[in-house]
Amino acid sequence: MSAGIGNGVFIHGDVTSDEAVRFSYNLLQATRLRITKTEYISCPSCGRTLFDLQTTTERIKSKTGHLKGVKIAVMGCIVNGPGEMADADFGYVGSGHAKINLFVGKECVQRNIPQADADERLINLIKEHNMWVDP
Repeated sequence: MSAGIGNGVFIHGDVTSDEAVRFSYNLLQATRLRITKTEYISCPSCGRTLFDLQTTTERIKSKTGHLKGVKIAVMGCIVNGPGEMADADFGYVGSGHAKINLFVGKECVQRNIPQADADERLINLIKEHNMWVDP
């Protein structure tokens, strides 16, 4: 469809209509043909990651998953994180033990903030840039 071939999606198999709709929207989101939800970018984690990346990513998703069209990156470390998240609207990047840097686009706007405060500060950044809607 993204190449102009075809004009629909047909899902066949043992799935409910809700599952088929969810799959169709996910496929359209992945091909950038229709944006219906928040997009997340996350690294696979490595020895430089100093926080629980999976738990943190899930926590941020639970707070921001309703933000249609917003790209949020959650990266484990400052070494590769900023480069890997370069096309995100907002970034949450580990900078040290229990410390986080927050980005707007490619620009680091808050450095070495306590991880305990980082989720709320990320939400405040999203609000400051008029990309927040109440759930």
